[in-house]
Amino acid sequence: MTYITLIKSLLMNPVRLLSSIFFLLVVSACAPLAIPSVPTISPAKPGDILYQEEFEDNTTGWARIKNENGIMDYDGGGYRILVQQPKLNIWSTSEKNFGDVRVEADVIKLNGPDENRMGLMCRYQDGNYYFFIISNDGYYVIGKFMEGQTLLLGQSEMQASELIQSGTMNHLRADCIGNTLTFYINFTEVATATDTDLPTGDVGVLAGAFSKPGVDVLFDHFLVIQP
Repeated sequence: MTYITLIKSLLMNPVRLLSSIFFLLVVSACAPLAIPSVPTISPAKPGDILYQEEFEDNTTGWARIKNENGIMDYDGGGYRILVQQPKLNIWSTSEKNFGDVRVEADVIKLNGPDENRMGLMCRYQDGNYYFFIISNDGYYVIGKFMEGQTLLLGQSEMQASELIQSGTMNHLRADCIGNTLTFYINFTEVATATDTDLPTGDVGVLAGAFSKPGVDVLFDHFLVIQP
């Protein structure tokens, strides 16, 4: 019987309570009350991996969809997105929630036009999210999709960069820290922007088509790191 249980039983019996006060005082003087320890969860340290996905197991929760708009599915040790309609974005998320994060992934075009969209997402909430995208014809941008509207952040249009490799793998990184959004392409910072609308949310990948459908890309080595 614990001290708490004993005290509850004594309160139900006043006579027993009086006769036991001396005993409790003696015991408490000899041995301190043992309070069960509560395990603490250490906060993540900078550089800790919060989430990792290699897309080798098709049961880890990413969308598996095939319809007239396109395909999203695990494929050959990566995650494939095929966009079969013009002027359409398709995305999938990890089904998790994060605050400040550093998101990284590799992406390569499998087929389709070089004028495409492919990239990372952070702070996805109810269809709203920040995006960090490149195109295989050498352009990039940071933006926000909010209440059905696409807004570019920090620039009025997509900017050109020689860092983007056409026909081979590109490594993308998106830092979402406080109100600051920073985009890296192949380990080099290319853009930064600020916004306050979305403080937390999910992370994911997206691909999209401009005027020509058939954008077919593959993502791999998806990481979420504590900044």
